[in-house]
Amino acid sequence: MPRTKQELPETDRAMYVVNHIRSLIESRALRPGDKIPPERGFARSLKLSRASLRTGINYLAAMGVMKVRHGVGTFVADGPPEFSKTSFSLMGTLHGFQSWQLFEARLILEGNLAALAAERGKEEHDIALAEEVAEIFASLESPADFLIHDVLFHRIVSQASGNPILAALMETITSALYEDRRKTVECSIDLRESAEMHRKIYRAIRARNPVEARRLMEQHLQMAQTAQGMEGHRVGKQTRGAVRQKQSS
Repeated sequence: MPRTKQELPETDRAMYVVNHIRSLIESRALRPGDKIPPERGFARSLKLSRASLRTGINYLAAMGVMKVRHGVGTFVADGPPEFSKTSFSLMGTLHGFQSWQLFEARLILEGNLAALAAERGKEEHDIALAEEVAEIFASLESPADFLIHDVLFHRIVSQASGNPILAALMETITSALYEDRRKTVECSIDLRESAEMHRKIYRAIRARNPVEARRLMEQHLQMAQTAQGMEGHRVGKQTRGAVRQKQSS
């Protein structure tokens, strides 16, 4: 007997929400700037809990597809990333983009974005970064939530750079890396070091120190690349172990 949606693992329920909203966007039932239905009714129509709906929405927000305006509602972002065959992630699959290549591109772009954020950032960006740093530390025991706030922190840095073209390029690369990291982040051993690096980057930007902001961002990205490689190795070991156990049973 097939399981009901509520019996599915939390990650699968969240991805059900992601795929449902994706289909609404692809069919143009939802367009840029549209507000999605209120949470209670939307969750009921999908036969899911509000917590599962919220997790799915947070995934989409981290990918730049949705914008959550507290006290107002959740909206489809203006100019959302394509979910079609022209999407960057699909191009990556087609042309064999490697994780190290994405990180190299990110290193070149985001180190400079951090420096620009330190030079051009406004008080509103400082406040938003401080809030995300607090959320990052509050999510140390929840890798999935940690990853969402990690992505949001880096998005604010890009916005604070004052260059929407570079920010858009960064958003594309981040979205591609986010999908890979989402599959491995549960295997993280200790996220506190990463959280501390985010706090240091925030402080350098707030202090309007572009040299230090660039240095710290580059250091953080090199650490993140190493961490993701280790997470992927652990996921691989777990998968191979599960296959051997299934074969022996």
